[in-house]
Amino acid sequence: MKTNNHFPRLFSPIKLRGKTLRNRIVFGAHTANMSEQGFPGDRHIAYYRERALGGAAMLVIEPMPVHPAAVLTRGNFKHSTDEIIPFFRKITDAVHEEGALILQQLYHVGQHGDADNSFHANWSPSGLPSYHDSDGSHAMNENEIEETIDGFVQAARRCHKSGFDGVEVWAAYHGMVDQFWTPWSNRRGDRWGGSLENRTRISREIITRIRKLCGEDFIIGIAVNDEPDFEVSLQRESIAEIIAYHDKDQLLDYVTCGSGSYFDFYKLMPTFIYPERLGADLAEAIKTNVSHALVIAESHIRTPENAEAVLSGEQADLVSIVRGQIADPHLSNKARDGRADDIRPCLSCNQMCWGRRSRDYWISCLVNPSAGREFEWNGDRFTKSTAPKRVLVVGGGPAGLEAARVSAERGHKVTIVEANDNLGGQFRLAGMQPRRGQIIDLLDWYSRQLSQMKVEVRLNTLMEVDEIKNFDADVTVFATGSYPSDTGFQKAIPHMEKLPGIEIGGVYSAEDVMARRARVGKSVLLLDEGGNWKGCGTAWKLAEEGHAVTLVTPDPLVGKELQRTAADYPLRKRLAELGVDFILESAITSWNREGAEVFNFLNGKKQFVQANSLVFATPNIAEDSLFNELHGSGLNIINIGDSAGPRQAPFVIYEGRKTGLSI
Repeated sequence: MKTNNHFPRLFSPIKLRGKTLRNRIVFGAHTANMSEQGFPGDRHIAYYRERALGGAAMLVIEPMPVHPAAVLTRGNFKHSTDEIIPFFRKITDAVHEEGALILQQLYHVGQHGDADNSFHANWSPSGLPSYHDSDGSHAMNENEIEETIDGFVQAARRCHKSGFDGVEVWAAYHGMVDQFWTPWSNRRGDRWGGSLENRTRISREIITRIRKLCGEDFIIGIAVNDEPDFEVSLQRESIAEIIAYHDKDQLLDYVTCGSGSYFDFYKLMPTFIYPERLGADLAEAIKTNVSHALVIAESHIRTPENAEAVLSGEQADLVSIVRGQIADPHLSNKARDGRADDIRPCLSCNQMCWGRRSRDYWISCLVNPSAGREFEWNGDRFTKSTAPKRVLVVGGGPAGLEAARVSAERGHKVTIVEANDNLGGQFRLAGMQPRRGQIIDLLDWYSRQLSQMKVEVRLNTLMEVDEIKNFDADVTVFATGSYPSDTGFQKAIPHMEKLPGIEIGGVYSAEDVMARRARVGKSVLLLDEGGNWKGCGTAWKLAEEGHAVTLVTPDPLVGKELQRTAADYPLRKRLAELGVDFILESAITSWNREGAEVFNFLNGKKQFVQANSLVFATPNIAEDSLFNELHGSGLNIINIGDSAGPRQAPFVIYEGRKTGLSI
């Protein structure tokens, strides 16, 4: 197989505790949350198999809580029991069959527990409060420390018996081990606190006992994090010193370097708001202080190009690409084979990975709806149809693009028609918001894929009913999208069907603004009903262009729906820096060309806010007229995407994938 010379470091093998990794790409630990009653099943097995099949050299699978106090999610694996061993064996066998190493992360959250899932008091070195919820914690006694250490060791024993190549001890994000390391959270006066030797005693005990029990061939790694923005956190120099202290006795085989913590959860899974390669600086600091352990850089390293830059800069020995391999599980093989342009790009959006995990669902992916459904949909691979059909897709937004692509992958002859002069629909408008250019990258990827598969793409083509009938397709897929309301209706005041004064003019939709169809004045009032990027990203765009923006929302905070993606606070901070004013828990009750009347739900008061223009970011209306006209015509027609019901991108791309598989 031809190797891509653009990634020479990325695809050079490397030794880890006597085992050879086929490249430098790791699929790092993250909570997929897929277990059922605590046991991994077909969903879990297929999810990890697909990434091993796709070329990753090493997988570190979902964190295992090592103690009842450590349980954090509904989908956590069942802890403290050998019942789990045969279930894990199925995962390790599947990954080994595809040529990758597989380890498991072992974790304890300490003071940052979640009683909703654990039903256990939080344990910690010094009894400080949780930054995960509103609870406090209990300062551990000697017996409880010993019980916790044994929890790590016994979990490692089960991993060894299950066929894992090793374990990764979680000392990141101010979890239990990090709490012992950190002077702010370790205020003990006994042999577990104070000096560096005492504060690191717990991790050294855990690792030494695991080595004794699991043998010399067993890989032992550790995960740490970079948190430069909170002075109570261990800084890079201190973490490097701690790792060097372990490294001098060759306790560790590798160390993984991430970003963020329970003090700043937003950098744990950084969205596109943040710079890329966040874990590289800490990795570099550690790499210069160790002589035995390999160093893995993690956090916002989405692409092979990013990974190669980190490796060639001598910042790390390996790289962990997590969301990039959720988005495209075959990232490694595609990059190796000189097909980097075929890698489906991650958007760093967190909508379906962290966004679903934060709601305690199993994770998926906006751009790859097969993620988490590999066992149902044959991974990210497609079986050719035994009866190729002629398929017409009407509408080139994300639903139509995915339906066209998957239909073509399966061997059908596909034509896609789009009324505009480019593909992407309203999703392209989202890609024009600040820092969201990764959406344009995805749309360019679709264009390349359709071209490679000989899909006929007709732009600037508005098909009428007779033209569709005469096209004589075996299957016609309608993905005609949606359009914004022009009435000013707001869900928060449902008795008001039409906004008084809207007929005066100066009122636009967020789509009008992003498509530059609106002549927006200097001062703008933006009503955001969704609490998502449609309104918030448009406000950001207007503010960056120099408009004075006031954002009004019926919600108690700006970006309410973005909380699940860990993007809301960084977004609000950026809007505030740009001078955007917020009016919360309010609605707009009338408009004239000088401004709007704003009604506060909490106190019933009205205020007049001056503005030249009013912009609405409210739910759209399905554009299903063509589908309705042809319904009952005898044609084989399918209605998908926003034209079947306006929704966010992950759900319409899912529908496009499902439709393509069904034809």
